[in-house]
Amino acid sequence: MKLHTIQLKINDEQQTVTVRSGDTLLYTIRKQLGLTGAKPGCLNGDCGACTIHVDGWPMKSCLMMAVEGEGKQITTIEGLKDTPIQQAFVQHFAFQCGYCTPGFIMNGHSLLQKKPDADDSTIKEWLESNICRCTSYSEIEKAIKFALEKNKSS
Repeated sequence: MKLHTIQLKINDEQQTVTVRSGDTLLYTIRKQLGLTGAKPGCLNGDCGACTIHVDGWPMKSCLMMAVEGEGKQITTIEGLKDTPIQQAFVQHFAFQCGYCTPGFIMNGHSLLQKKPDADDSTIKEWLESNICRCTSYSEIEKAIKFALEKNKSS
C-alpha cells in the first residue's frame, strides 16, 4: 500500500496529511482532520450530503481522491462563518433531521456566489444535485431565494 504525504489547504489553513492512493477527500477530511460536517451518504455522488467547495465550486467529496485536493482551495461547512445562506436556512426552517443540510448549504452558498441573479429554474437545477429525505424542498428553495434577495439588496 503506497502512502502519500500531501498538503491540503482547507478552510484557509494548510494541513499536512498522509493518505493512501484510494482515500477519498471525504474520508480524509472526516477521519484525519475531524471535519465532520460533510456527511457520508450514498458514497457514489448521488445524494450531495458530502458537498464541499473546491476552488469555489461545489464538489461531492466522496468522488474526489484526497491527492487531487493538493494545490486547491477547499472549504467545508466548518469554514463558512455566519453566511447569508446559513442565516436563511435557520430563518426559514430549511432542515429537519439536518443530515443533508451541510451539503445543501454548501451548494446554496456557491449558487449565491456564482449565480447571484439565479431564477427559479436555476435554483431547481442546482438543488437537483442534493437529496433530502425529510423535507419537501420548499423550505430549502425559500431559504435560497431569501438569501439571493438579501444579497441583491446589500
